Amino acid sequence: MTDEYTQADAWIEAARPKTLGASVSPVLVGTALALGHGGSHLPAAGCALAGALLIQIATNFANDYFDYLKGADTAERKGPLRAAQSGLVEPIQVLRASLVTFLLVFLPGSYIVWRGGWPFIVIGLLSVVSGILYTAGPYPLAYTGLADLFVLVFFGPVAVVGTYYLQTLELRGAAPFVASLGPGLLSVALLTVNNLRDVDEDRKANKKTLAVRFGPGFARAEYLFCVIGACVGVPVYFYVRENNLWFMVTPAALVFLAAPAIRTVFTQRDGLALNRTLAQTGGLLLLFSILFSLGWLV
Repeated sequence: MTDEYTQADAWIEAARPKTLGASVSPVLVGTALALGHGGSHLPAAGCALAGALLIQIATNFANDYFDYLKGADTAERKGPLRAAQSGLVEPIQVLRASLVTFLLVFLPGSYIVWRGGWPFIVIGLLSVVSGILYTAGPYPLAYTGLADLFVLVFFGPVAVVGTYYLQTLELRGAAPFVASLGPGLLSVALLTVNNLRDVDEDRKANKKTLAVRFGPGFARAEYLFCVIGACVGVPVYFYVRENNLWFMVTPAALVFLAAPAIRTVFTQRDGLALNRTLAQTGGLLLLFSILFSLGWLV
């Protein structure tokens, strides 16, 4: 398979572009909420986006390296190309790229801390450390079943509420916290598809994801819960809160578009089919954020 790919392809795949909507979406939602409350601040939003993307890409590079080191990525894997495992890139280069990318976080991070204060030092350090410990160390999050909680918290409340506060410099009501559940839950859905696809290889590598611990049936139910919770639960809450009909149109559109992905998750175990579902779920995450933002601003 690697004969079809170049080193550049390997680097692109190592960044996992199909999942980067998990960084873009919460910043978009947080910015829309801030704009609706009259507190939009574009430099802060730009730095929040840059920081989120850099942390996710650095974490993905680290994941590529440490999964290879721990034997979780092998020639049997069903997912997209991995840089270290493919042999197209020296593993140590992948590790260095991860460390350099983590260091780059301090560029937008400096402005974020200057504007938002010391709480963002804590958030930034926790994000970087968690990104490294996601697959590194004796008890990596991804190998103990804690990754789902990490993804929900950091791609949901931390990212959305953090982006909102960074622009408004205040917290106003429950809206940012409830809205954050949309990107958070759909980011968990992304992770769940990945874990469902790799369940057999992860079991062999002793990577105890929730799909390994509780079985594929649990992973499928988790995916459905996350998609319905985000695409129906969150908009319905805002329809009741805002009496805005847009938030009733949104879940109908999202569930209709999510139906093929849900069907694939419940009927397929083919790696290629689930790779497509991963891309579909990433698209659903971005679409949720766009539709929610439009609903909040109209």
